[in-house]
Amino acid sequence: MKYLVVLAFIGILASLASALFFMMRRGRSEQDDKAKGDHMARALAVRVGLSIVLFLCILAAWQLGYIQPTGLPASR
Repeated sequence: MKYLVVLAFIGILASLASALFFMMRRGRSEQDDKAKGDHMARALAVRVGLSIVLFLCILAAWQLGYIQPTGLPASR
């Protein structure tokens, strides 16, 4: 489970870096700017999708008992 989480975080960071790259790249024409915006939007959509999948995988692993919550004890 740890490897899945680490791989998902690496994917999320790579997608975010890709969006940053497309945002910083300069276009020579208006058509280049539109393509740049499309690439950036796709990279950010991939990041959101990976984040949702990671959350659902963690939730499923908790429900199946693969991971156990370890936090502060609930105060009464």
